[in-house]
Amino acid sequence: MSETPINLKYLDSHEWALLGDDGIVTVGITDYAQDSLGDVVYVELPEMGAEVKHKEEAGVVESVKAASDIFAPVSGEVVAINSALEDDPEIINNSPYEDGWFFKIRATDTAELESLLDADGYDAVCEAE
Repeated sequence: MSETPINLKYLDSHEWALLGDDGIVTVGITDYAQDSLGDVVYVELPEMGAEVKHKEEAGVVESVKAASDIFAPVSGEVVAINSALEDDPEIINNSPYEDGWFFKIRATDTAELESLLDADGYDAVCEAE
């Protein structure tokens, strides 16, 4: 069974979101997603300063098996990207919840997080797949 931290919110498309005390939302893909994808070989992240929209495409992750869109859990401005992933995308496989985060968003409305799944809800989605 994949690890599903209870302090995160989840999209059913397998992204996680962590709201920081500063109102910044960190985004990555779940342990389940990285395991399903296999070895990650490439990540296309949004540009710094880009405006992303709630549940819309914000990037792409590619593995030896498939390519998958990355969706934004909240609307807002991209204020940081994990540039380490450009040279070392397999960080995602090794540390999806810590070192393998993708980007950070200054959310325009953190209430959008309330529409996302909690850990139990996300686990149920994974079990149904």
